[in-house]
Amino acid sequence: MSDTISILGGTGALGRGLAARLARSGRAVVLGSRDGARAEVSAAELRDLVGGTARIDGAGNEEAAAAGDIVLLATPWDESGESIAALAPALAGRLVVSCINPLGFDAKGPHGLTVPEGSAAEQVAALLPSSTVTAAFHHLSAPSLANLDKDLSGEDVLVCGDDAAARARVVDLAAAVTGRPGVDVGALRQARVLEPFTAVLIAVNKRYKTRAGVLLTHVDLSRYDGAGVTA
Repeated sequence: MSDTISILGGTGALGRGLAARLARSGRAVVLGSRDGARAEVSAAELRDLVGGTARIDGAGNEEAAAAGDIVLLATPWDESGESIAALAPALAGRLVVSCINPLGFDAKGPHGLTVPEGSAAEQVAALLPSSTVTAAFHHLSAPSLANLDKDLSGEDVLVCGDDAAARARVVDLAAAVTGRPGVDVGALRQARVLEPFTAVLIAVNKRYKTRAGVLLTHVDLSRYDGAGVTA
């Protein structure tokens, strides 16, 4: 049986897009929100969008966190970390995937913000010592995800984390979103590069009026052995 995927921040643009793609692939999805009723409304809308036998439910954040085998954090960056720390008991023993991009915007455009722990993902790991934390899905366009007719198989999801088996699970999960396995890029500290690079994509999108993604050339995905290392 496939893992149940919970998405905290599931009523936001990124969360909804990820939920729609995962549900279409046959995964059971639980949308989490501070407002459980709002999550239920969003879940109903997405069930209508995906159609078929889509399994998408809505709940408050704590209930959603406890329901997921894998929990995606598609929330805005919380500098204090209080909102995530409050969910530590519910997230204990879960595989948590940080999709958080700490970004700022000023007259010069988007830019990465300084995070004392090094990255939002490393902050999450410090706040959730009983969870296994990885990071992924930073560079996918929310509007592209929401457009289920959009082919995303030409984009790479870059996955990092300190647990090799957890990275391998997220590499596999990426294929349910884009149709293409993710790329294992190593330790969680790589999030220090992945998160602020999103600002580069936003700047390109604005300048060229597009929805740019990331694709690594000369990577033979068949060489990945599913255990977090290459064959």
